[in-house]
Amino acid sequence: MPDVPTTAAPADPVAPPVPVRPDFGGACIANVVPALMGRSADGPATAWLPETARRARQIVLLVVDGLGWEQLSERAGLAPTLSAAEGIGRPITSVAPSTTATALTSITTGLPPCQHGVLGYRLADGDEILNVLRWRIGNAAPRDARRSEPAGAFQPFAPFPGAQGPVPVVSHAEFGSTGFTAAHLGDSPLHGYRVPSALPVEVGRLLEAGEPFVYAYYDGIDKISHGNGLGAHYDAELRAVDRMVEDLVALLPSGAALVVTADHGQIDVGTRLELLGREAMASVRFLSGEGRFRWLHARPGAHADLLAEVTERYGDSTWVMTRDQVIEDGLFGGRPDPGLVSRLGDVALLPHRAIAFIDPADTGESRLESRHGSLTSAEMLVPLLALSGDGSL
Repeated sequence: MPDVPTTAAPADPVAPPVPVRPDFGGACIANVVPALMGRSADGPATAWLPETARRARQIVLLVVDGLGWEQLSERAGLAPTLSAAEGIGRPITSVAPSTTATALTSITTGLPPCQHGVLGYRLADGDEILNVLRWRIGNAAPRDARRSEPAGAFQPFAPFPGAQGPVPVVSHAEFGSTGFTAAHLGDSPLHGYRVPSALPVEVGRLLEAGEPFVYAYYDGIDKISHGNGLGAHYDAELRAVDRMVEDLVALLPSGAALVVTADHGQIDVGTRLELLGREAMASVRFLSGEGRFRWLHARPGAHADLLAEVTERYGDSTWVMTRDQVIEDGLFGGRPDPGLVSRLGDVALLPHRAIAFIDPADTGESRLESRHGSLTSAEMLVPLLALSGDGSL
């Protein structure tokens, strides 16, 4: 894996940090499922895959939403099971934006965002905004988009490429009927749980039935981070996640392995929120994206003025990039088809300081404590850990 910084902010307040770009050619979350499906193969392309996972006959892939590598490393003593796992010493990268909608779709499909097209949390659909996680469309009064924007058409690629049959999914029961679940999990059979203690129970049943690959998802870390930040509540939730991992390891049959990864990390922002000034908004039709990967959609003829204004005002705290620069820089893993490019804005604001750019049309976003989406190491680096139950691997 290429060298990456391990701090989210530079020592020199003048020079911006080096962005952590997705390692689409190697140790990246988009490559985890393909590597696990083809784990008998050996070679430099998958050298980052833990040996425990490579030798396993059955795999449980647990995605812990929001569990960043830096946050876990800083709290190793709170998570003894995770901290003893193979792979704890080196991270892999998320994708861009480092946000749940994009990252989970890359994990399940094994594709970079330029191919699957889920290029963010809130995407342009003509002059309206599709909230991907809620699968609601509209600006002032968003409406259910499951009929008007079928998930299978919006994201047509099947999950878990290379699987010999349907991959069972263990996730919260309330997610079963959502548009985003259909978009990134397709027709995968869902085994829902209602309380966290039931997740290992459902996984255990599937392993006993002989399932070769089980996908499990848990969102508690991300919820706590958004609601309470990276303080005492986060620490308590991390302890609970570590106990869940311990329970999962205890039920692994001989020859099975638990692989743990995440979609992104977190950075505390709190009340450090930025509203675009009057000069910038005079050139803006509407906003999309999210606070740490904010897209500005320019009014006709105002692109140059908008870019100049936000660069002058925010260039010391933010990577300011045009849409073409984002694409040419490879942040999406390649050039999206023209139909997918239309989902993006004209100018992107990716903060490297602990701030967020607020969209007044997205009222819930102003209440978040910790956030993600940008290219800092705190947001982009995630663990890839492997554990076995009886030491037989």
